[in-house]
Amino acid sequence: MSTRRKPSYPSAANGQPTPLTSTMSSSPIRTPSNSRSPFFPTRLEALLISIYPATLVLGSIFSILSPASRSAPYSAASQSHPPEFAPSYFAQKKNVFNVYFVKVGWFWTTLAFTVFLIFNPGFGSGLSVRRIRAGLRYASITMWWVVVTQWFFGPPLIDRGFRFTGGQCETLRDPETRAGMSDTREYFTAAACKAVGGTWKGGHDISGHVFLLILGSGLLWFEILPALTRAEGLRDGRRILLSDGKVAHVAVEKDEEADKEKPARKGVKTALGVAALMWWMLLMTAAYFHTWFEKFTGLLVAFSGLWIVYFLPRGVPGLRAVLGMPGV
Repeated sequence: MSTRRKPSYPSAANGQPTPLTSTMSSSPIRTPSNSRSPFFPTRLEALLISIYPATLVLGSIFSILSPASRSAPYSAASQSHPPEFAPSYFAQKKNVFNVYFVKVGWFWTTLAFTVFLIFNPGFGSGLSVRRIRAGLRYASITMWWVVVTQWFFGPPLIDRGFRFTGGQCETLRDPETRAGMSDTREYFTAAACKAVGGTWKGGHDISGHVFLLILGSGLLWFEILPALTRAEGLRDGRRILLSDGKVAHVAVEKDEEADKEKPARKGVKTALGVAALMWWMLLMTAAYFHTWFEKFTGLLVAFSGLWIVYFLPRGVPGLRAVLGMPGV
């Protein structure tokens, strides 16, 4: 009669078997009963992520049903209503929230993240590994923001995509004007076009506002989510792929001592405040600016950056060793 062999594990110095998660932090980890992909969001994360497309749909439906929005003329060139016909204060590009918050949105994202990074006791004391990895995650998301909206070996991806889909600066449509320009000068960015009094026309313009607001608030949400689940005694159910090919379950448990500290609440509240205002401005953007497709592509480009930093490492141990995971 054959006997079933027990799996063997490498032994540690004390003679006890080394656990599969010996290279991980001390957060509770167990083998799940099912094999859901580590790349998929948890139920809580899926609920959080679904808020973004739902907000875009809600805002777009409002713009269709609102009598004021329907009666106001819309300029495809500026992706907005002309100021004199704006159906709402938030439909004006010069509203105070757009000028001092959205236009400098990455500053507010950086400020909220920095406060959380400094005051959250979950990162440990001093320049801990967790704090360094959180900084690397922020740097990675910031790099994606730069590549898409600021610079990518020349014009950013948004401007390159606009030109690739047939768009150009209106001043360049005159053949005589274009003939006197080099290829380098002809390749205007949106900012350069506006600087010379031109109009950015003809191509697909990914919504930079949608991209920025989702990317910035998404970064803050994914960073503070473990702190929130710990404070409420919830389990986030994240799964990771170990180096031996097995899938493990990572849970965040309630930490009574850490949650008593006021700095922890201070860091979380700051991030929540910025994320909440970003959500409101995302709703206003959805209601008054850009077309459906422009907003949809802004959503996709933002999600792609968030997925690479916060979901891809769960299934790639080497990348996880560098970027880590929030709360772990």
